[in-house]
Amino acid sequence: MEPSLPILAITGPVARVTLNRPRHKNRLQPEDLAALQAMFSGLAADKTVRVVIITGAGDHFSAGFDLNALAAGNVGNALDGPGGFGAMVDAVERLPQATIARLNGGVYGGATDLALACDFRIGISGIAAAMPAAKIGLHYYKSGILRYASRLGLDNAKRMFLTAARLTGEELLRIGFLTELVEPQYFDEAVDALAANLAANAPLAVQGVKLALNELARGGWDEAIFTARAEAALASADLQEGLAASLQKRLADFKNC
Repeated sequence: MEPSLPILAITGPVARVTLNRPRHKNRLQPEDLAALQAMFSGLAADKTVRVVIITGAGDHFSAGFDLNALAAGNVGNALDGPGGFGAMVDAVERLPQATIARLNGGVYGGATDLALACDFRIGISGIAAAMPAAKIGLHYYKSGILRYASRLGLDNAKRMFLTAARLTGEELLRIGFLTELVEPQYFDEAVDALAANLAANAPLAVQGVKLALNELARGGWDEAIFTARAEAALASADLQEGLAASLQKRLADFKNC
């Protein structure tokens, strides 16, 4: 496959975003960030999509932002980071759909934050991850620091940021960076099974609770927004369908309304 901007493919309720620069470990160029922002904006408004999978082509997930662009002066600012990387990752966290990082290989630099912005992270056995910002003198952007601390806890966040250590898949699973670590022969099966599980559940309930948990984790709780989402789900046809399906011992047919 020729290198290109990220690729979006939608099959039924599942969207897959593939970072597609495998010869360069899927390092993200400024134009890739813009393309991803546009993709995530479109997906956020697509009520037919219930799950978004983010992965990399080849044998790496991503090596993060391109260092050549960084060296050329594209360092960004304290809020959004190099090339607006933080704004792109924030768009992933704000997606209403459930998200899965399919970590098919190495996860480095900003790609670790991209993975942490997803709701689930499934890694293939043998992967490693590192946050080398301190090695090159890069101060990380605000939302990435908040995500690290809220997802991994203060001590683990400090370990990854301040030491820039390379962690194995087993260690990433232990500290909570990974949701699951899977042998290669079961990797796609595990990702697809989780996506199917998530897609089968009631979208309004999944999306409302997901967003509420993320807002709580980053200290952005808004009682009015929470109440509006919860009340919409409680008044939905999907709740009635879910109750009926449970009583009738059949699969629910949710319509996202």
